[in-house]
Amino acid sequence: MRVAAVDIGTNSMRLLVTDGAGDVARIERVTGLGRGVDATRRLADDAIERTLVALREFREIIAAHGAGRVRAIATSACRDATNREEFFDLAEQALGVRPDLIPGEEEARLGYAGATMGWHGPRPAMVVDIGGGSTEFVTEGAAVSVDIGSVRLTERKVPSRPAPPQEVEAAFDHLRELFGALDLPRPAAVIGVGGSWTEVPELAGVVEQGSDVHGLVVTREQIGSVVDRLAEMTVEETAQLVPAMRAPVMLAGVIISAGVLDVLGIDEAVVSIRDSLDGVAAGLLGDGLA
Repeated sequence: MRVAAVDIGTNSMRLLVTDGAGDVARIERVTGLGRGVDATRRLADDAIERTLVALREFREIIAAHGAGRVRAIATSACRDATNREEFFDLAEQALGVRPDLIPGEEEARLGYAGATMGWHGPRPAMVVDIGGGSTEFVTEGAAVSVDIGSVRLTERKVPSRPAPPQEVEAAFDHLRELFGALDLPRPAAVIGVGGSWTEVPELAGVVEQGSDVHGLVVTREQIGSVVDRLAEMTVEETAQLVPAMRAPVMLAGVIISAGVLDVLGIDEAVVSIRDSLDGVAAGLLGDGLA
């Protein structure tokens, strides 16, 4: 049986179609659904329309691959948006299923289930999922979700491009305040999930553009060099290196990656392309969380 999992995130829409033996399709469309939600508590009309275009495309792909079960989850931006039910009505028409609004803790558990599939590295491992609106820290026995992600941090602390040093330092100070209050355990390994991690190997020059980054190790030094590089660039220049819709929030996302390693006292992280989508799919297949 083939199943389909859809993640309606703050910045990205993602689809996984799988039969449990391997990926049939794994697709991402960056639509910026949650831009401005931190301030307005509403999903903007233009962002909704971009997202509906992606969801209609996903519906066609799901049908073409014959997925028998479909689940869509909605995360941080939708948790905060006062007009989410109106959006869910439209999303259901576009996708064919109504999104499930999940709390941050469930998002974290799904991410852990997906990222640790086939993990043979040291334990305890901590999965850190950096999204547009929230960051999840999750171990086998505990999950914490913090309302800060690449979109929120951009809007709060680093709106300028190029970003002056005082904005970058203010962003790090904000993260130290938020993450330092969590009393997180020090893991044996960090598994990084989300575009804020997966773009780093290419941006740091570790691999060529288009290379498979799953399982690669990125160091705190490499992440720091990417922060310095992106801080000196305009959004248009950044868009030459990453998807255009991700470019405005890429600097903040990488700052969060660096801030995570700083607060944990860890020098490196393992990049994973497997995440909450895989956790949702496992649940649909009867192998994990539903």
